[in-house]
Amino acid sequence: MAHGPVTLSRRHVLGDLYARCEHVVEVPVFLDDVNGERLGFADESQGIYADAFTFRINEEYCKKLAEGQLLYSFNYDLSAKGAKGIPASRRAIKLSSIILKMRKGYTKPVAKNARLAEAALLAVAESNIAAKDE
Repeated sequence: MAHGPVTLSRRHVLGDLYARCEHVVEVPVFLDDVNGERLGFADESQGIYADAFTFRINEEYCKKLAEGQLLYSFNYDLSAKGAKGIPASRRAIKLSSIILKMRKGYTKPVAKNARLAEAALLAVAESNIAAKDE
């Protein structure tokens, strides 16, 4: 299984947790849950100032990750750093794993003009059926 790295900004990956998350050396990356398939790992090998995660996972999932087909979930522990007097909701966190989940597909929305045209055809068809019944 070939591994191709993809690098994404920490802010993009972590979202609201960005400000609270400590820098990591290496975090395991799983598919669907921590008991699921281990895809590889993510690290900050670009250096502390690069502010990015490099995902070292197989190329198929690298491509899906780069295209936005995967969602992120996290397992983390509260950090002991600065724990005194700070509520848990604001304390620093240390990632223990990143979990990638497939984004659910959705049906493409139909344009308003297409809906109006479909409704008009349906109305004509119903009037034709009503005329035949009389």
